[in-house]
Amino acid sequence: MEGRRYRAMLEGDIDTFITLSHPGLTYTHSTGVVDSLSSYVAKCRDGYYQYLNLDVPIDNIQVLGNVAIVHGRMAGEIVAGGTHKTLNNRTLSIWSSLGGEWKFLAYQPTPIK
Repeated sequence: MEGRRYRAMLEGDIDTFITLSHPGLTYTHSTGVVDSLSSYVAKCRDGYYQYLNLDVPIDNIQVLGNVAIVHGRMAGEIVAGGTHKTLNNRTLSIWSSLGGEWKFLAYQPTPIK
């Protein structure tokens, strides 16, 4: 799940990202900016977010009923709003089983200092 999502982000495959995402997605960025699925997708389509490279190891996955909690890391290079950024974050991703399919519901990165 996470691998497909990150691959879609790197490849600019917005349709796959949408397919993997829950309609109620809350995507929080390391800056504290919060996007919905529609606002995040609009920014990606407009080129606001460009993912250059990402290393995204998963540390732990907990499945509790129809919810999966994924703890991991994300390091890499992106362009956000025309500014090149280096990311080094701990990450928390939440997936929910919706109609028998896992959907990306929430994301929260925390910068590693």
